[in-house]
Amino acid sequence: MPLDTVTAAAAPESEQQREQQSLSTAAARNLATTTKSEPQMQGISSRWASRILPWVNVPGATYRVNRRLSFTVGDGRVSFVKTGSKVQVVPEELGELPLLRGFSDAGALGALADRFVQKEFAPGQVIVQEGRKADQVYLIAHGKVEKIGEGPYGDESVIGLMADGDTFGGQVLAGPGRKWEFTARAQTATTVLALPLAAYKAIADRYEALRRHVQHISSDGQRKLNRSGEAEIELSSGHAGEPTLTQTFADYELRPREYELSVAQTVLRVHSRVADLYNEPMNQTQQQLRLTIEALRERQEYELINNEEFGLLNNAEFDQRISTYSGPPAPDDMDELLSMRRKTRCFLAHPKAIAAFGRQCNKRGIYFGSVELNGNHLPAWRGVPLLPCSKIPITGQGTTSIIAMRTGEDDQGVIGLYQTGIPDEVEPGLNVRFMGIDEKAIISYLVSTYYSAAVLVPDALGILENVEIARTNGG
Repeated sequence: MPLDTVTAAAAPESEQQREQQSLSTAAARNLATTTKSEPQMQGISSRWASRILPWVNVPGATYRVNRRLSFTVGDGRVSFVKTGSKVQVVPEELGELPLLRGFSDAGALGALADRFVQKEFAPGQVIVQEGRKADQVYLIAHGKVEKIGEGPYGDESVIGLMADGDTFGGQVLAGPGRKWEFTARAQTATTVLALPLAAYKAIADRYEALRRHVQHISSDGQRKLNRSGEAEIELSSGHAGEPTLTQTFADYELRPREYELSVAQTVLRVHSRVADLYNEPMNQTQQQLRLTIEALRERQEYELINNEEFGLLNNAEFDQRISTYSGPPAPDDMDELLSMRRKTRCFLAHPKAIAAFGRQCNKRGIYFGSVELNGNHLPAWRGVPLLPCSKIPITGQGTTSIIAMRTGEDDQGVIGLYQTGIPDEVEPGLNVRFMGIDEKAIISYLVSTYYSAAVLVPDALGILENVEIARTNGG
């Protein structure tokens, strides 16, 4: 049979197959009702930091943390008060300086403490240079500082290491004309407080007793302190008969810290035509508010972790911070962090830090435990849940931090602060207020959330620093 005859016979059948036999699905969709999801948002996280904190209502918008007076004089180390990123020396602790030992004039010590200036030094940065004029007193608040001198063959030699609470340059108070006998160089990121000699002289001119004391070092009795550094409460026990009982009182900090509620706000705008006409099957205004509130809650948790004034990373005391031994977070590091407080409620860590800790456990043949918390099965270490928190930052060097904390007012832990019952409240501590309609028919709503966090006693919050999360060969 010729080829052209076969082609002609097949053509009509192919065209018939291409003819539409029924209504197409594309056309049918014009008459169909679609099923739609609510607007989705990838930026919503688990927000464990906000969920784990017990929230305390603050009707006056300010929460004052009253503590017993706490300092340790005579141990050779200086103590500090940390308020967010700001560090101040405890005035009485200036008695650790050699020329101020035994001096007890609270007014003069307080005036001196106020004149110290906070300075930050990067690793490897020189703080003082050997042979140069010594005109400042230095207190090391946090970090490690090397004392460098000349070795036996003229080379550089590390002659000492100073850390948190150590001081140098105290002899400067005796008068000018001195020179540094060594070079001080920051080994790690270091925070110091510096008192210029000129500032000391200005205070000494106002307080004659201070000037006399530095010139003629005297010795006074010191207050008895308990093992936590708090002013001792004198008690009697085991006595018989009618002896004279000891007399005492519990002394408090004169300037307790106060936490004021912070705020995160935005103005939501919705066109009235959208709000009027496009509300089926979902209310446009409600969906806009829902996504806006989620974004505000995410910002709230970020601030709870990172805010300079009340953020957890900035409010841990220096003596509650430790560094990893080898870089990656190891079981030994987590055990040390856990041992620094009673009743640790949780760890907060970036998910990559949790993965890095898991790799270290696997190398040792150790396995995570697990706990159930609020209906969720979570990894745990020593029975304490490891909660993921992506708000904890990772530095450019690939390091992060792990937070451990005790929570609740009853346990003198960490608490969240908010105020309930505010006008137009839609969630605890969050309100939506109508702001009006402008000449373009755009409706505006002010969405605000009020919050803060407080650490009731220093050991409620601890941090494991310099946690390396990079995957290494063999790791």
